[in-house]
Amino acid sequence: MEWMVIQMDVLSAIQKRREITAYKEMSISEEDLSKLKTVLYQAPTGNNLPSREFILITNKPLLAQLSKTTPYMRWLEQAAAGVVIIGHEELSKYWLQDASIAGGYLWLAATSLGLGAAWGAVYHAEDQQESAQRESYVQDLLDIPKKYRVVAILGMGYPANDPPPKKMYAEDVVFHLNGYSAR
Repeated sequence: MEWMVIQMDVLSAIQKRREITAYKEMSISEEDLSKLKTVLYQAPTGNNLPSREFILITNKPLLAQLSKTTPYMRWLEQAAAGVVIIGHEELSKYWLQDASIAGGYLWLAATSLGLGAAWGAVYHAEDQQESAQRESYVQDLLDIPKKYRVVAILGMGYPANDPPPKKMYAEDVVFHLNGYSAR
């Protein structure tokens, strides 16, 4: 597999990344979709096991159906593409971390290509009933075997607007040096 050149360095992509939930009516090129697939494929996993898999969705009616997974994903109807991230909990105890890391890589790569993205959480660690309902909806819609867990759906497209940077909290709220209480 050839190495690809990302159009924006990773630090710039991290700074520019926002949750984008409004998209222009433009499709994503096959070339860019191929780059995003490569990023997902190459995302790290614990013990290099294929504990996460991906379903690329470009079918607009299917994206509209997936937008009903939770009341908070209506924006998915506008997306040009989506990626359903599933985890294989029987294969690795790191399935959730592996799937989440891949989603983060995808989000940054999408940003580097000039795309916007948003994370639609499906798996809900604190509410098993809610998680089962969300996951079953997606599993049934996409014919996903029940042995897989549906972690999230990332919607992507060209941003309808360019939101300003988020106002961040002070760094000393989250950073500690050489121990928790040492700042």
